[in-house]
Amino acid sequence: MHILQPKHTKLKDSEAKELLSKLNITSLQLPKIKAEDPALPEGCVVGDFIKIERKSDGKKIAYYRVVVE
Repeated sequence: MHILQPKHTKLKDSEAKELLSKLNITSLQLPKIKAEDPALPEGCVVGDFIKIERKSDGKKIAYYRVVVE
């Protein structure tokens, strides 16, 4: 992983369900990320949820994506 690349983490099933419940959305409403994206952690498959953590002005900001073909 490159130093400038934000941290990508695969969410557990329980974390994914909690996220969808908290945001009151379905997985179809989350932004997508391609399965062949080189930033994805090893072992990610279609349907997995990814948390992307970036630092901005000293604060951690999290973005969420769902893996698609």
